[in-house]
Amino acid sequence: MQRNNRFALKEWAIILRALAEGRQVLLLRKGGLIENTARFKVEHTEFFIYPTYLHQQRRGIIPAWRKYLDQILAAPPPKGEVHLTHYAVVQQMFKITEPERIKTLSAFHVLNEHEVRKRFFYGQAPGLNLVLLRVFQLAESFRIPVQPSYAGCRSWVDLGQEIPTSRCRPVLGDDTFAMKARRIAARLNPSHQPS
Repeated sequence: MQRNNRFALKEWAIILRALAEGRQVLLLRKGGLIENTARFKVEHTEFFIYPTYLHQQRRGIIPAWRKYLDQILAAPPPKGEVHLTHYAVVQQMFKITEPERIKTLSAFHVLNEHEVRKRFFYGQAPGLNLVLLRVFQLAESFRIPVQPSYAGCRSWVDLGQEIPTSRCRPVLGDDTFAMKARRIAARLNPSHQPS
């Protein structure tokens, strides 16, 4: 793991909560609206998770997690600040090109089927990128003033400063993470019958 990093990936705050609690170890990404293409690229294999509050919609979350979204939206950080609490290291990336593979992943994330299908079919090239992450909680949260360069519907943000990752701890233990990773990989393998 890098000792310091300056890059962050924007993600819905509700997804960050799912990652922070170990409920989720993956991201399903298409691309930012103002990026050069509608395709998401893993530009950095390690990054801070930058929670976003725009565009989160209750109807895109599974019912059991809508109450958590309501809590998040009721208590956002002060205007002009972003709170960094978690760091992620990419373990693996999968390209999902078959819509039927989506349903096999429903137990591994908090987006509902409608939201995932919407993302899958968005743009000219159907498909989604699944990014498997090892997530770490920072020893202390960092409050960063929001800069104009952070704005917009983009995936990646250069924070403009190196932030330390020392003393962070994994959200999930090695064995638990490995088990989840194996289950996800099995469901993405077309020759494997999901259990």
